[in-house]
Amino acid sequence: MVDLSLLSAPLWVLGTGTGVGKTHVAGRIARAWAATGPVTYRKPFQTGVDRPDHPAADATAVAGSGITTESHVLLQAPLSPLAAARREGCTVDLAATAAWCLRPAAGKVLLEGVGGLLVPLAPQVHFLAWATELKLPCVLVALGGLGTINHTLLSAEALMLRGWRIEAVLLNPGADGTDRASAEENAALLREFLPVQVHVLP
Repeated sequence: MVDLSLLSAPLWVLGTGTGVGKTHVAGRIARAWAATGPVTYRKPFQTGVDRPDHPAADATAVAGSGITTESHVLLQAPLSPLAAARREGCTVDLAATAAWCLRPAAGKVLLEGVGGLLVPLAPQVHFLAWATELKLPCVLVALGGLGTINHTLLSAEALMLRGWRIEAVLLNPGADGTDRASAEENAALLREFLPVQVHVLP
């Protein structure tokens, strides 16, 4: 079983797609880190926020003792940041958001991505292209069951081709109701193809 407290910081929590449990995993990592010192969780992009003053749901889910949560770009429509911003008649300042992600913080910094790796943020710019410039490592969260082999290998290859360090691939069977044995079987297959740690979350 992976010891989340040993993951390096700063660190991105990325996913193979929407609904794989990035926020759940981010919360587990943040709480594991908080056992030994302060943690700052940052969510640079969040869509599906009901109103501008609404507390960011992902940050609320991660909050806990010793954990500071911060959100930056909040958009109301449950769409990609580019589509949501267009619906609201605004644009996302990617340079300002990058600076926000990298500014100093107390303790370890944990960042959570948005959707999958190629989610559009601005015209001709998807998340992976933008985040690669920050030069931070990541964990890749994936489902445990059917389809996860293809989605995980595609996502991991995209990351590695851009020079990312993947600390671990974490299969999250709780997100799709996969039984433990099937998730472990998928993890074993992924280990044959990937030069990184692959674990099934309990």
